Amino acid sequence: MSGKKNISVAIDGPAGAGKSTIAKLVARAFGLEYADTGAMYRGVALVARRAGVAADDEAALSRIASEAVFSFEAVERGGSLVNRVFINGEEVTDAIREPEISSTASTVSALSGVRAALVAKQKQMGAAGGVAMEGRDIGSVVLPDAEVKIFLTASPEARARRRHLELLAAGKSADYDTVLKEISERDQRDATRADSPLKQADDAALVDTDNLSIEQVVSHICDIVTEKTGRRPLTA
Repeated sequence: MSGKKNISVAIDGPAGAGKSTIAKLVARAFGLEYADTGAMYRGVALVARRAGVAADDEAALSRIASEAVFSFEAVERGGSLVNRVFINGEEVTDAIREPEISSTASTVSALSGVRAALVAKQKQMGAAGGVAMEGRDIGSVVLPDAEVKIFLTASPEARARRRHLELLAAGKSADYDTVLKEISERDQRDATRADSPLKQADDAALVDTDNLSIEQVVSHICDIVTEKTGRRPLTA
């Protein structure tokens, strides 16, 4: 990057706002590493479920979070940019997206011990800069000094429609009303949890994705990054 300081981009927002997709594309545009923190909580939920650990067993879940080793790999697949997720060397990209894991992950992420263990790992990932990281508290807690902070939002209905279509496209049985109910419940849990609740950082730019395509959102965020840092995208 021509001797320039590595920049960090923090992207927060509620479930289904498109954070993962957008963060992957922004990372590629600026030559940054991509870190999916939501996948880390899902990974803990998956390991716990396989081991028969209850979703409210904070001690056991915190130990799983502390011992887990996460890695990510962005690859082109079928014309799309896919983020492969690994936990303890095993690829869990698809397994962590199952609806029951998503629901458990929301509960697990509210536990202070789990959050402390994973936030420590996330801070380490972001320490050197050069990262696009997304989640619920990246700009406010994990990367408070990030050069660029974005808060993505969309109505619950729009997010439920997107998630419903994703599940159907993946060949999974899905009911829109059920998906909407689950998203609304997650919003409530995430916004009211005692430890690092979902909120927009004071210096984060608000981006409403309701009526924008993915390409439009990425373009808008790239403009924000350029305005704040002077960096221009490496890719169109």
